[in-house]
Amino acid sequence: MTSQAITPEDYCKGLPEDRRMAVEKLRTCIKSNLPNGFVEVMSYGMLGYVIPHSLYEKGYHCNPKLPLPFINLASQKNFIALYHMGIYGSPKLLEWFVGEFPKHAKGKLDMGKSCIRFKKMDDIPFDLIGELATKVKVDEYIALYESILNRGATKDPVRQ
Repeated sequence: MTSQAITPEDYCKGLPEDRRMAVEKLRTCIKSNLPNGFVEVMSYGMLGYVIPHSLYEKGYHCNPKLPLPFINLASQKNFIALYHMGIYGSPKLLEWFVGEFPKHAKGKLDMGKSCIRFKKMDDIPFDLIGELATKVKVDEYIALYESILNRGATKDPVRQ
């Protein structure tokens, strides 16, 4: 479900109350924990946390006019989705997250390559998502992103 909202605030206002409360809490967790340099925008009809062109002029390789996406947050039909490109690109970060999730959530982890799905609003591990947001700095994500594009890097540039 993509939104036509222009601002993150408008996006949140357009959600049903139960979803709005959970998305706003996730939004706060992410924004208050992201390292300096990431910017909140509307991206692909979702809340987006990106590296702006002022820090990474090349932009997103699929569309260089767009800033480099890092995290997206969306209310989908049957769940809230958190898309985290660091988890997609960093095996170390993925391993850490999968290991930590059971310590913070009652339910089973429902996850794709970069998508973490939350079907029950009362079982979202907000503290864990906040900690996840701290794990990758802008320069580390750019290095990871470029290594994936170039397919030449053998070392995961994301610190633990």
